[in-house]
Amino acid sequence: MGQKQRKDSILKAVRLHNKVLLPDLASQLHVSVDTIRRDVKKLHQQGHLKKIHGGAVSVGFEPEHDGSNIYARDKKIAIADKAQRLIKDNSVILISGGTTNVELARILHPKLRATIFTPSLPVAIQLANHRKIEVIVVGGKLSHDAQVVTGARALELFREIRVDLCFLGTGFIDADKGLTTMDWEVVQLKKAMIKASKRVIALSISEKLNSSQRYRICDLSLIDTLITELDPLDERLDLYREKNINVL
Repeated sequence: MGQKQRKDSILKAVRLHNKVLLPDLASQLHVSVDTIRRDVKKLHQQGHLKKIHGGAVSVGFEPEHDGSNIYARDKKIAIADKAQRLIKDNSVILISGGTTNVELARILHPKLRATIFTPSLPVAIQLANHRKIEVIVVGGKLSHDAQVVTGARALELFREIRVDLCFLGTGFIDADKGLTTMDWEVVQLKKAMIKASKRVIALSISEKLNSSQRYRICDLSLIDTLITELDPLDERLDLYREKNINVL
């Protein structure tokens, strides 16, 4: 595989999952970690991604970003539109991080009245534009890579609330392995969010289906609804319907 093909593959992985690790990319592309590190450094210098310790994150994941370069944005907007239809006036809601959830926060109806908790800085910035929504930003340690708050203070807050809906951004989802991620602190955060919620809605573009990472968040039995950009009857969703998940 040539350098251009590697760079294209790296960019696609970063844009799809928002964050990637160098060893994972090296394994997938069958090259050394040093080769991937050099490629990532060049892509960082060119402004295509942001190099972090041990990996890379999408530039579209930055809180000040206008969203124009978010990967598969049209699909994420379609998912967000389906998701916002589930929200009723005066609901209490949890919204996790992730670019699809940023789109959800962006398109919420201006007349919606709700209370929304979020550990995500980009989501909170979008919600600030909705004057009738009470926004409660979860306090704690800010992850500069994921732009979400993690740690003991965040987990403590989630133990004290019970919300109507939780919109959970997903980096990796598989019918057998459930929801997974590469960040242990994010695992603990999302586990606490799930426990604090009456209903959990997972948002995922179809390209993330049947993918997994090293750390498990939960089994699919804890997910009430899966929303993708696909038609709910699409055969790619058959395995998820078989798990008794409501698919939208």
